[in-house]
Amino acid sequence: MTNTIDWGQYLGPAAAPTFRQQVSLVMRLSVPAILAEISSIAMQYIDAAMVGSLGAAATAAIGLVSSTTWLFGGVCIAAAAGFSVQIAHLIGGGRRKEAQAVLRQGLITGLIAGLLLGALGAGISRALPIWLKGAPDVCPDASRYFLIYSCALPFGLLRQTSGSMLQCSGDMRTPSLLNIFMCLEDVACNALLIFPTRIVTVFGLSLTIPGAGLGVTGAALGTALSEAATALLMTFFLCFRSPVLRLEKGASWRLEGRCLRSAARLALPLALERIVLGGAHIAATRIVAPLGTVAVAADSLAVTAESFCYMPGYGIGSAATTLVGQSIGAGRRDLAKRFAYLATALGMILMAITGALMFFFAPWMFSLLTPDPDIQSLGSYVLRIEAFAEPLFAASIVVAGALRGAGDTLAPSILNLVSMWGVRISASIILAPRFGLPGVWSAMCGELCIRGILFLIRLLRGKWLSAKHAPVIVQESE
Repeated sequence: MTNTIDWGQYLGPAAAPTFRQQVSLVMRLSVPAILAEISSIAMQYIDAAMVGSLGAAATAAIGLVSSTTWLFGGVCIAAAAGFSVQIAHLIGGGRRKEAQAVLRQGLITGLIAGLLLGALGAGISRALPIWLKGAPDVCPDASRYFLIYSCALPFGLLRQTSGSMLQCSGDMRTPSLLNIFMCLEDVACNALLIFPTRIVTVFGLSLTIPGAGLGVTGAALGTALSEAATALLMTFFLCFRSPVLRLEKGASWRLEGRCLRSAARLALPLALERIVLGGAHIAATRIVAPLGTVAVAADSLAVTAESFCYMPGYGIGSAATTLVGQSIGAGRRDLAKRFAYLATALGMILMAITGALMFFFAPWMFSLLTPDPDIQSLGSYVLRIEAFAEPLFAASIVVAGALRGAGDTLAPSILNLVSMWGVRISASIILAPRFGLPGVWSAMCGELCIRGILFLIRLLRGKWLSAKHAPVIVQESE
């Protein structure tokens, strides 16, 4: 089986795929992405357990700046989407050379944007933990962690851009396998960098495991090194191995105004959405920080534990972006609608199942992440609160992916703005002083339910299928 899909048999003007074929196509694109999400989540669990073994302060140091790393990571996702959605439309329309032109401009723009984001992050790294009201014993490690993360941002954006382009070309397998490789590499690097040299007994044999003993700093370096290696590999497979997008000799690398304007039209609303979400997470961190080190650590680990439920939603959301985008590019809005509905229903069903599993196994999940009984108890409690929101959270994730594929990126930004700031933050401010961390997570649960309902209304009304959302695609110069 090849890595890419023959779209003509599904999206051609006379094509009429059966329901079974549609389900098969959704699953064929979703499964590799879900497997990559599983590996990523496994990496987060292992990372959290490694750092958690160092104590509550180490966990809190990473948790304190995690909301800001999400904000910067979200901007990277937005920048990548500005070009990858264009590629999906162009491939769906059979315009391969123009898709390759978008690829070249996307790589140049992504590299420049990554350098600017990295410089910004490095500039604020010293003051950031203080702004977030971190405890004095937490701030130094948090600052170093964010500085190293910022220095790796150019590679992070390059990986995100290359991976998104491969996915939107229909190749979900290659970026998924490379992301799994990144997770394994990260765990190996962390094992060498976080802990000091130590003796481990296995089946009666004593083994000396080398280590740098860098603690939280080692966790940041391990992630940065794995990010850089994967970014280079992802770009190599995109530029030289992709049957659809690989570069051809003599092609121009000159930036085209129309392509950049189309990218901006797609990316800026999505960047606004990510800034809204990231800003709300930062505000939530400021609300949680005064509750104490145990609350900050439990909040951070609960987010990691909850990511177990995200994997089907984000995997299917990536598939929805590709399917809807290529259907729109082929002029098959009827198929775009069907794929969006099917993907949303599948995502909600799967995340309802993972939410139920999370509710029942929350204490066991936390026992893997930290040995601290206070953190285990508080984290398990708030995780069970969140479990009830997972089906509607899935709706917001998958519908957002479908809308992005259609080029409708402004409406999701507005919906997230209303939901996050109008519901979650305002409710958290009211509930946190009285109920502590459970109050914050109750506000989160209610907000995710409201957000899912808003996205479902947007999907069912059908305005996202309007031609006005499709970007003006670059025409390659002769």
